[in-house]
Amino acid sequence: MTNMSPSPHDYRRLHLPASYRRELEALLRKHVPGCEVWAYGSRINGQSHDGSDLDLVLRTPTCDRVPTQAFVAFIEALEESNIPILVQPHDWAALPESFHHEIERDYVILVKGDGC
Repeated sequence: MTNMSPSPHDYRRLHLPASYRRELEALLRKHVPGCEVWAYGSRINGQSHDGSDLDLVLRTPTCDRVPTQAFVAFIEALEESNIPILVQPHDWAALPESFHHEIERDYVILVKGDGC
């Protein structure tokens, strides 16, 4: 029996209205260009509800930290956006390696980039 993991490239697994996804993708490309962005947690594993937050992790091409100014600008843009859910962005380089393994078990690539 083969263990078929869900494809990280199938963004349809992300439970987020298309209009919010497009707005979010535009903000990511504007404020943190070059980062690959993964969604993980309840909004991709089928456990979400209307009030669930959206967990994101941003990965730079070198796996170094996302520049602080860009990260802060992205958070501010989220707060000013029309996206009515809580979006929780995290910097891959700032997370413990044990959490990397948890995220890697089930995620969806929201924005393909030059991530490490």
